[in-house]
Amino acid sequence: MAKAARTPLTDAAIRAAEPHVKIWRLYDSLGLILEVHPSGGKYWRLKYRVAGREKRVSLGVFPDVNVNEARRRRNEAREMLAAGIDPSEMRRKERAGQGAGQERREVVMRFALDNDGALSLRLGKRCMNLTGAETAELRAFLDATRAVIPRG
Repeated sequence: MAKAARTPLTDAAIRAAEPHVKIWRLYDSLGLILEVHPSGGKYWRLKYRVAGREKRVSLGVFPDVNVNEARRRRNEAREMLAAGIDPSEMRRKERAGQGAGQERREVVMRFALDNDGALSLRLGKRCMNLTGAETAELRAFLDATRAVIPRG
């Protein structure tokens, strides 16, 4: 038995979608789904298969991403799949690369130097506190780097 053709989603149908007790889905075409969460959030997802396994990738949040933009993003992801690239794996690798650079920047910027020379260094959850006498040699170096490190 052939699948029944689905009517493409419209902006009006999406806006009229009310949240329920559980997450429920509105289906567009070619794997594009709009998930309606109990909190009222509406999230675009693309459902696809790689190596026989079902996967999903997020395409944005409604109304920030409208129907046409979600379809454009779906088409880009399907082009990646046709080229043999898993969109969710690619996104995961991009985020891992961004996180490493961000982490390095935070490590450099997490130090505090008191007026009396006491230094507090923070690396993740670890913290090291040094007295003014222990930091006398480092103080000149840190004062010089303070002018170079971007703020904000």
